Amino acid sequence: EIVDKSEIKAKKETDLVEAKEAKEAVMLELEQLSNYDAELHQSCDFVVKNFEIRQTARDEEVEALRQAKAILSGAKFEEFLQA
Repeated sequence: EIVDKSEIKAKKETDLVEAKEAKEAVMLELEQLSNYDAELHQSCDFVVKNFEIRQTARDEEVEALRQAKAILSGAKFEEFLQA
């Protein structure tokens, strides 16, 4: 009976050590996920904060490209007429 209890105790101690190691691994993973969450949150805040500015800049860029295309198309067409 003492041998059985000693074996049970040894098994429980082994289980406890494994559980502590698993807990440490989970805690580390949670910390890493928390850090990643903070990074994503910061990145999203930046995107949301600057959305209007970026959208206006893109609209202006698209309009400038349209004007350039029109000018170049017109220039090519005028050159064609002169020839």
